[in-house]
Amino acid sequence: MDSGVLLDTIVAQATPPGFGAIALVRLSGSRALRIAVELTADSSIATAALAERTSHLRTLRRPGSSEALDRALVTVYRAPASYTGEDMVEFSTHGGHAIPRNVVAACIALGAREARPGEFTERAYLNGKLDLTQAEAVADLVAARSAKGRAVALHQLERGLGARIAALREAVIGLAALLVQHIDFPEEDDAPTPLAAIVETAANVGRDVGLLLATAPSGELLREGAVTVLAGRPNSGKSSLFNALVGQERAIVTDVPGTTRDAIEAVVEVDGFPFRLVDTAGLRGDAGTVERLGIEVARRYLAGADVVLYCREAGRARGRREEEFVASLGSPVIVVRTKWDLAGTGESPRDGEVAVSVESGEGLAELRSMLRGLVFRGIVENRDEVPVVTSRRQAELLRVARTEVEAFAEALSADIPPEVASAHLKSAESALEEILGVIAPDEVLDRVFRDFCIGK
Repeated sequence: MDSGVLLDTIVAQATPPGFGAIALVRLSGSRALRIAVELTADSSIATAALAERTSHLRTLRRPGSSEALDRALVTVYRAPASYTGEDMVEFSTHGGHAIPRNVVAACIALGAREARPGEFTERAYLNGKLDLTQAEAVADLVAARSAKGRAVALHQLERGLGARIAALREAVIGLAALLVQHIDFPEEDDAPTPLAAIVETAANVGRDVGLLLATAPSGELLREGAVTVLAGRPNSGKSSLFNALVGQERAIVTDVPGTTRDAIEAVVEVDGFPFRLVDTAGLRGDAGTVERLGIEVARRYLAGADVVLYCREAGRARGRREEEFVASLGSPVIVVRTKWDLAGTGESPRDGEVAVSVESGEGLAELRSMLRGLVFRGIVENRDEVPVVTSRRQAELLRVARTEVEAFAEALSADIPPEVASAHLKSAESALEEILGVIAPDEVLDRVFRDFCIGK
């Protein structure tokens, strides 16, 4: 971004528009204090006389008029001790539509401009208050759909991921330093570090990058919610199981086969993890026209599922075509033996199946545990030892870094001159730096911040 742009002053409502007790209007930039002085007619705002980060009740007035806009709490943050690193003022006004909108308009009339989505956080990054992984964590925290999603975002905001990436970058730089020592002392009987040891060290660095990269699939699902499709024959208990997992009656349940004609979705939290449950039409070959359309919708959802709960009611034999269908699914499958309270005494679930009764609640806790372990295994097994990669951008760059480190080790093993092989290390270092935002082209910043909400 052009440094001249950072000199201007931006304003936005930082709380969702609509009816509520309080709204927050945020102002940041070189004219923030002066605009606040003009709105409040209180010159102490622009001096040290008004205590920083302490709220003061003031009347806000329309510019060039004595008309009162609101009685609001005014909080001053002087650079660099602010979220953006610039002078900032926050107005806590009464809620609703008109008051915060009029305060924003008054700030614009006094020389501010409306902020772009994510521009406050972008300025925090540009002013060195956050690295790029922390900036991404801000968006993740706002959008978190589950307790685990929130916890991972907070860990990233506290630089858990950024610190790990920085450590990997230092390891790559360390490899380059070892190589320089070897090149500088080529004729010594025992060079500071033999090439074989450098190759082994590179393999360890590549493994560490791979461990972090392995969290990416779970990290993406943590952001979006794992698409979990309930499938099975008509009247196999799908809708009852769906309602039990959601915790309320969302799907119609009857004894008439084919009741579900379309897909019904709900986002639920299972042991702290987000799942997008989808109840679909029962699968059978003799369906009517409308039901066939529902079955086609079900098949489309199955094609994009992260996990499938295939429902087979207790007491019904496994058919060959049904077994072939389950085996053909491209996603992980949990076979759920539904209506287990009606099962005969001699019946038992196979290994890998879970028996469930929505009437008694039997098996639901086990099913939730299986779902969590199957879909989010990487996060569950890592606990807090390895940070979680939560964006495709981070994953793509980690993949580049791992490939380049591995290519470096292979080049040395193939007797390629060390000076040539070292180019791979430079590429790996650049990829890790781009994750942190040490180097970040404008198009990268645009991609990171475009999905933020205005005012954040």
